[in-house]
Amino acid sequence: MQSQQQSESIPTFLSYLSKHFNTLIWACLDTDLHKSAIFYAERYFALDHGNHDARHLYATAMLRANQPHSALHLVNLPQDQRCNGCFEIKAKCCSALGRHRQAREALEDILKNAVDAPAVSQDQRMGRTFPVEAVLHCRSGLTALKGNLPDQARVSLLRALALDPMIWEAFEGLCTLGSVPEIEELFPSRPPPIKRTPPDEQHTAKPTHPPIPTATGAGFFTPDNLNTGNLFRKPEPVNALPVRMGRFGPRDSMLTDDTISHLPEVSILQAHQRTKGAFMPSSRALSSADEGGPALKKMRSTARGVEKASKLLAPADDARSKKARARPALTLVNLFSSAGRRPQPTAASSRHAPAAGNRSDRDGNASGVGTRRSARLNNKPPIPSKVSPPPARDRRRLHARTRSQSTGSEDEPVPSGDAMHSQSPQSVTLSPRSDTSPPPSSWTASQEQAAQEAYEAELADQYIYDLMRLFASATRALAMYNTGLCMEELDKLPHVHQRSPYVMAMVGKAHYERTDYTSAERAFQAVRALDPYRLWDMEVYSTLLWHLQRPVQLSFLAQELLSIEPRSPQAWIAIGNTFSLQKERAQALTCFRRAQQLDPTCAYAFTLAGHEFIDEDLDKAILSFQMALRADARHYNAWYGLGTCYLRKCKIRMAEYHYRMAAEIHPNNAVLLGCVGMAVERRGDREGALALFNEAVKLSPENALVRYRRAKMLICMKRYEIAVRDLEYLRDSSPDESNVIFQLARAYRLIGDEVKSARMLAIARDLSPKSAKKIQKLLETMKDEEVGGEEMDEG
Repeated sequence: MQSQQQSESIPTFLSYLSKHFNTLIWACLDTDLHKSAIFYAERYFALDHGNHDARHLYATAMLRANQPHSALHLVNLPQDQRCNGCFEIKAKCCSALGRHRQAREALEDILKNAVDAPAVSQDQRMGRTFPVEAVLHCRSGLTALKGNLPDQARVSLLRALALDPMIWEAFEGLCTLGSVPEIEELFPSRPPPIKRTPPDEQHTAKPTHPPIPTATGAGFFTPDNLNTGNLFRKPEPVNALPVRMGRFGPRDSMLTDDTISHLPEVSILQAHQRTKGAFMPSSRALSSADEGGPALKKMRSTARGVEKASKLLAPADDARSKKARARPALTLVNLFSSAGRRPQPTAASSRHAPAAGNRSDRDGNASGVGTRRSARLNNKPPIPSKVSPPPARDRRRLHARTRSQSTGSEDEPVPSGDAMHSQSPQSVTLSPRSDTSPPPSSWTASQEQAAQEAYEAELADQYIYDLMRLFASATRALAMYNTGLCMEELDKLPHVHQRSPYVMAMVGKAHYERTDYTSAERAFQAVRALDPYRLWDMEVYSTLLWHLQRPVQLSFLAQELLSIEPRSPQAWIAIGNTFSLQKERAQALTCFRRAQQLDPTCAYAFTLAGHEFIDEDLDKAILSFQMALRADARHYNAWYGLGTCYLRKCKIRMAEYHYRMAAEIHPNNAVLLGCVGMAVERRGDREGALALFNEAVKLSPENALVRYRRAKMLICMKRYEIAVRDLEYLRDSSPDESNVIFQLARAYRLIGDEVKSARMLAIARDLSPKSAKKIQKLLETMKDEEVGGEEMDEG
């Protein structure tokens, strides 16, 4: 199932994604935006772990970011899976780590495999350079951020993203500041790309058609005015009238399946073209003499020449061409004849076909001599007397007018053969198929391929942009400590990206901020399995192990981080947490100071040092917390530490202010809301404190500390029944907590249940023998109650 989800998450345009990722990563590397390069390289590598080009880019980005161990881990593959690119990056990593002998061995391996083709990342490349102004704004903003200039940093980083939204480091800087605009404002959604399609040629003024065979309207050997006897010709759109635009000839049925097989052979056309100039008489223009009767003698001589031409072409005809030649062309006489009458398929019937598009027909002349004029124009014999038009003169005029209107020019073809036997001559003239059939497109295969390539390139750009928007939304939610929204956005990511170290680290930090330490531990273990040499976010993992009271795992983590990079603040923070868990505060403070020296901008090191001072020297603790806020004004742990220091100094107003500042940064933290409620309670506003405690319990019902503080305040407010419910919930979730048992015994006594109170006191004595004095005092107050009545409730 997992492999199926991975295959579904990999896009089909992976080759174009590879090109775009390659260009984007190198552009980040060329401008020294190493974190952006690592972000995009990890996305590229997550898509295809078997792609050596993605592996090389990821390792190169790690090496440029001073993470040689992680880069070496990426290219340190089995011997049969390595390539020259892996050996080259390994040599660089070993040189950076001081392992010069291993670097020499890697270079020797390259020389042995010199015949191997270089990887794409090693070839000559075209870098997509960011705008210089955008990079400068990004660097200026990050520098202002480290120099504690938040306003200038925000302006510069926003300007950098406006110039180029793909600079990931600029967005991370805004998240550190905490003033991140909405994602739709920073990265507006883009419409999906649309593939370019062939242009629509149906509504153009002059459509171009491929050479489709059309009937000329004359016999096989009867020349027409423009084509001089060519049967299959290309339509001339220049001479066609607009009313006939995009429409084939009346003999549109010749293109159907049942008549394609009857088309003449190519040899017939070639022979016809070779001999037409020798025996075909050229047609002349219609003159006034044509209004008279036909010249019979001249037509007979012309008919004999046509018969001779037919004999010359006879050897080249096959059975199909003979059948097609035997079909008579559609004439006015055929149109006027009865529908059931079928003319004889003789050579004489073929001589009755006039040339299409006569001027007499265009002029609307539908007299009976129109047929003889057509025969005279084509130099053919006269119509025999046995073939006479029907007496229906009105119908003959209607059909003649219809024919003259449907004929667009002298080149308009006339149907012949079986088309003349149709019951509706008008439907043959204006075929509905020619109106609905689209014209052939001039879209070529190369244009189709270019359109497909451009479409897939746009899809690749859209994929990277949408993926970056999802990560930006999750990162912004985590920066604003909206852990629920962060988890929802991460769940929308493709499956191949959800198992990356960056995403699993975000999941671990989100669970940590929700005080779900067990889930956070599993997430960080996955991070260590994916990238065992990762240093980023390990300070959070070490503090998580401190909260979980895992001394062995914490000590192992500290030793590994120290062996990876002894000069990293994360390693010394982990060592300090290890000593702090062992109650060795002096050694822990030494380690935290070392982390501060290695990275003066590491607010976490100052905060942890302040927590170590808080039990010994409040002034030094306050100074440490203030130093942490100078490094990061949104480090809510430092605000919380200052509030605790002022609360111990009984400066209630100052404590409440700092607690509220911490809760404003992290509004979803139930512990911070409980601290604000505790300060408000100390100030005397119990109703306000109860409202804050109720909100904190609503945010985190499983938080034992907040519920315990609310129960104590409810006892002080004499709301014993509600307090008992909270304490019983805590007793079931934490049965070994002696303070909970003791307060429950006190609540039972106050509501008058002496049996349960005595039972709880006995359990508390067993759990904490040191609290025997408290228990003895509580028993004494119970005896005083029998004597003094209700005075004990006041204490």
